Amino acid sequence: MEPTIASLNEKIDALTAQVAYLTEQARRAERSRQEREELIRDLTPVANEAFRLTVQQLEEVQEYIDLRDLLRLFKRLLRNGRNLEKMLDQLESTLDLIETMLPISDEMFGKVANTLEGLEHKGYFALAQSGVQIADKVVTTLTQPTQPLDTSLLALARQMNDPSVRRGLALMLRVLSVVGAQVDERGSIVAPARIEKAN
Repeated sequence: MEPTIASLNEKIDALTAQVAYLTEQARRAERSRQEREELIRDLTPVANEAFRLTVQQLEEVQEYIDLRDLLRLFKRLLRNGRNLEKMLDQLESTLDLIETMLPISDEMFGKVANTLEGLEHKGYFALAQSGVQIADKVVTTLTQPTQPLDTSLLALARQMNDPSVRRGLALMLRVLSVVGAQVDERGSIVAPARIEKAN
């Protein structure tokens, strides 16, 4: 008799557990249903407004749209699905390449900026600007109709009295001195270490 009661108790316990499980599942299903209803209730006005705006926009452009054109475009999209996928793959690869190259380009830009700053600090840009101005003046002077040049020694000696001529000659001699220091007797460019030893 006792084994039968124990067996019945076990079955009742199992049945109670199953009823509790089913009750919990029913509660969860009811909660999910209520949440879906709330979501639908919340989204319905938004969907209605989106539909209204879509209809309004389509009404504005309906005279420019032909249904046959849309169908033809849709067919082309379907036919070229693989090509579009390849194009998107290439675009992703390009974006990955750009993302990889950005740090390198930033570093190169920094080096270029530092180099340009060094050149400006040394006076290269000021020299180039002055050189352009001098070249403009020389071209203007040479293209103007003037009297024939007097190349006699006496005329050249008279020009030596002009301070501008003397400054120009001094500058030319200084430039020639710097150039000459860079070249040895054979006409080869001297390495910087050899120039320092020579000085």
